Amino acid sequence: MKPLVIFGTGDIGQLAHFYFTSDSDYRVTAFTVDPEFITASEFCGQPVVPFNEIAVHYPAARHELFVALSYAKLNQVRKEKYLAAKALGYRLASYVSSHATVLTQYPIGENCFVLEDNTIQPFAKIGDNVTLWSGNHIGHHSAIGDHCFISSHVVVSGGVTIGESCFVGVNATLRDHINIGDKCVIGAGTLILADTEPEGVYMGPATERARVPSTRLRKI
Repeated sequence: MKPLVIFGTGDIGQLAHFYFTSDSDYRVTAFTVDPEFITASEFCGQPVVPFNEIAVHYPAARHELFVALSYAKLNQVRKEKYLAAKALGYRLASYVSSHATVLTQYPIGENCFVLEDNTIQPFAKIGDNVTLWSGNHIGHHSAIGDHCFISSHVVVSGGVTIGESCFVGVNATLRDHINIGDKCVIGAGTLILADTEPEGVYMGPATERARVPSTRLRKI
């Protein structure tokens, strides 16, 4: 099995350890974070090594690396660590669930995290450092740019282009043949029917509380 170092000791790091260990040909050998964020010497039963020392203890010639970080600062923190790992010579591993339906003939990019029940249709393209949380539909001939984070149960229709470093919230729907500009935030449950401008924030209205209290509902 291929030895793997995971950057990150938060929830996503723990999830990455679970998925890579249970459903890949990788063997997690260590975790790494920046020195100021080390709070324990071990995580998930593996040693935690400062990132500025990782090349000494787990050299790139014998180990791959996965950056297990969230969409913090619109994916820029994950992008920064992804580029830093590449600068050290590491090959960035991707995880693609065996329970995902991947029909595209194009290779998935580096440092991607594709969880269960994703459907990636033919001719779709997934860039580098992309997270596809569980249960998304990525339509045919669509393209997701580098450093994006797609939450759960998102519908990306056919022929959609999503620019770099976007965040798409849970249950959002993107109609076919539109372009999403770089660094856009698409809120949960939002319906996008036309092109969006770069750095745009698109949020649907939240459901308001009804005037009738739950204790007065007759059929529940």
